[in-house]
Amino acid sequence: MSGFALVQAAVIGMVVAFSAWQAFHKLLPQTSRRLLAGIAAALDRPGRPAAVCRLGRWLRPAEAKAGGCGDGCGSCSGCAPAKPAAADDAGQHPLRFRSRQ
Repeated sequence: MSGFALVQAAVIGMVVAFSAWQAFHKLLPQTSRRLLAGIAAALDRPGRPAAVCRLGRWLRPAEAKAGGCGDGCGSCSGCAPAKPAAADDAGQHPLRFRSRQ
């Protein structure tokens, strides 16, 4: 196997892996967050090297980095529910179509 074929296979493999991860993240967002949180928790344990702990903190999902339960985020399905949208139509304007004459 030549050097070019090896580099080509590595690049194609990285593109396919990245595409699969993006599809997994888009189609199963809660499962991917749970998986990422589990990996981050395993990496960010006491006694691990500093670089591994830093990687674990970097991989931690955004919900886990934000405030804890009770801050009203409503994003982890375990916190307080998100605030409902305002019932009035303040700030909303109806669409108006005009002819191009």
